[in-house]
Amino acid sequence: MNRTDSRFGVFVNNYIMRTKRGGTNIKETIVSFMKEQAYRPLLLEELMEELNIDQDQKKMFKKILEEMEKDGQIMRNRHQRYGIPEKMGYMTGRLIGHWKGYGFVDSDHPDISSVYIPANMMKGALHQDFVLVKVKYEPTEDYKAEGEIVSILKRGLVEVVGTYEKSKQHGFCVPDDQRFHADIFIPGKQNLKAANGHKIVCKITSWPENRRNPEGKIIEVLGDPKQPETDMKAIIKKHQLSEVFPKKVLKEAENIPLEISDKEMKRRRDLRNLRMVTIDGADAKDLDDAVSIEKVKDDVYRLGVHIADVANYVRSGSGLDKEAHKRATSVYLVDRVLPMLPPQLSNGICSLNPQVDRLALSVLMDINKDGKVLHHEILESIIQTDARMIYEDVSDIVENEDKALMEKYKKLSEDFFMMKELSEILRSKRQERGAIDFDFPESKVVLDDEGYPVDIVPEVRRTANRMIEEFMLACNETIAEHFYWLKHPFIYRVHEDPDPEKMMRFNQFIFHFGYTLKGKQSEVHPKTLQLLLKEVEDKKEGKVINTMMLRSLKKARYTTDPLGHYGLAATYYSHFTSPIRRYPDLAIHRIIKNHLHRGKAMEESEDKKMISRLEETARHASEMERSAEEAERESVDMKKTIYMSERIGQEFDGLISSVTSFGIFIELENSVEGLVRLSDMDDDYYQYDPDHLKLTGERTKKTYTIGDAVKVRIDDVNMMQREINFSLIEGR
Repeated sequence: MNRTDSRFGVFVNNYIMRTKRGGTNIKETIVSFMKEQAYRPLLLEELMEELNIDQDQKKMFKKILEEMEKDGQIMRNRHQRYGIPEKMGYMTGRLIGHWKGYGFVDSDHPDISSVYIPANMMKGALHQDFVLVKVKYEPTEDYKAEGEIVSILKRGLVEVVGTYEKSKQHGFCVPDDQRFHADIFIPGKQNLKAANGHKIVCKITSWPENRRNPEGKIIEVLGDPKQPETDMKAIIKKHQLSEVFPKKVLKEAENIPLEISDKEMKRRRDLRNLRMVTIDGADAKDLDDAVSIEKVKDDVYRLGVHIADVANYVRSGSGLDKEAHKRATSVYLVDRVLPMLPPQLSNGICSLNPQVDRLALSVLMDINKDGKVLHHEILESIIQTDARMIYEDVSDIVENEDKALMEKYKKLSEDFFMMKELSEILRSKRQERGAIDFDFPESKVVLDDEGYPVDIVPEVRRTANRMIEEFMLACNETIAEHFYWLKHPFIYRVHEDPDPEKMMRFNQFIFHFGYTLKGKQSEVHPKTLQLLLKEVEDKKEGKVINTMMLRSLKKARYTTDPLGHYGLAATYYSHFTSPIRRYPDLAIHRIIKNHLHRGKAMEESEDKKMISRLEETARHASEMERSAEEAERESVDMKKTIYMSERIGQEFDGLISSVTSFGIFIELENSVEGLVRLSDMDDDYYQYDPDHLKLTGERTKKTYTIGDAVKVRIDDVNMMQREINFSLIEGR
């Protein structure tokens, strides 16, 4: 490399300016250089020589390397040599703590996805910290990889939600999240006069050293945990979710015109004469998808999926866009929704309310009787929905031919029956190729006006729910495949093939119930799992096999790589149909509009910039999705626990959902799950059979296994840990 032509010299000299403009090429180039096969760890001076960095650039270059160290992109060993962690026997990742003091580090390492960290190797690291790990033992068939934490690159949680335990001179914050295993010491003057047992938000001011507890101060008192609002606030704070929008963002939303300009109307395809409806839940307010259907030939349906054109109003780089990106998803807690976009948009101009003009992105698909999309068109449109339908009414029409509803919607009823026909064709096609449908029974917690749970009722997915689901799946696949063949930068929704080791363990698990996975466990086709689910559908062990299968699969995520969707048995898949509540969908809308307006391929430099932006969006959206799911699940579990705490002493019928060495888990008919501890089963001494997941009495030979019907009594409820303890009344 010629020193006078060195692009590194230019990069380093202009590093600060480039960073402000979003330029990170220098870091990417350093990483690429260190990943080369011939690279060996180099000292700072050696690295500067290899990259033609002048001595007067040394200070800035060293600063860049220090930043990369903090980010975990590179590392420096004890001999002061720089390299890629993975090539030097190390790895970086996020620590997932355990209440017993040990943890696991999850990583994107190609060969080691998770490393076990013993408690004595944690080095003061806590749950969610980003850490550098020395891998000591490589994974085998029987054991995970094991390692020790070398350094904490970035602290994960600075603010912790917990319960205040007060003493005379000081107090402690006991974290709600048990994975954050250390209580936080709070000096007396830093307690904001919080009452003992109240929920608080604690900011950590000093981190643990030499096995000492972290120290902190109370920055917010949430209140009495017995009040429903307090626990919900705790969940929102714990997951760092936002209840309110910044004033600037709200003002920006308020300034968006509520009328569509003539210019905008003229440049779009006018589909207002096309009969279409929205079909949603009764309490939905953000109606972002509408559907239309017609026959273009005897055996060809034209399905229209029309999605609110949110990107027309939320412009890239605006305050609205930045806030939507930060949130990444709407969060549906048990008693409220934390929307991605302000209600002025999501429930207003972007909601496809009936009988009003709305802007949309429409996908028109011609589908034959075999479920094949023969032709499709993607376009910007102006639409007007004919009716705001709910799942229950449409289901009553197509399932029961409800006369009153058919009369009320006589102009639409024929469309609903045609939609049912097409959805069954699409569903049959998906099943034929091997798509896995987990159909877990769901329940809904009913709350009173003050937020207290008064009932838990089943939620049923009926025909109309499945119709809309099939149409959205078909549309999302069509969009993903379209942009794959264009070779355009894109965000895919992917679900990678399962880990062979997990499939092997799952096969061992189902073997004890008399089932087995056919074929190679290293290449289990989704069709194999689909057939197993059908086989166990009405069996008592069916639900636990469903659950264990789901746990054996990888989590779906967003990425710019078209890796396919295993669970759907789809080669290409995306999320396009919910831009009001998911940021990746909004990003895809912008990609589509950009392509429609340009009408030509992107320059290579533009292509790379867009991929870089989309990769960051995909990563952030995947993380926020997991956080939202945790918060949603916790909010439901919390209300279920409160509901059952008021029924201590009452008896219920249930089924054994799991058998362990310390007891049996029982699921009640209302979906609540609790534990009968082995130590409380005092009518006999029970032996645990791990191979068959069974408890057997030594004297009575009485057995308890998965799927058995039992009657239980609620003994006590641990509100903090959200645990419900049962005792057995009688067997089957």
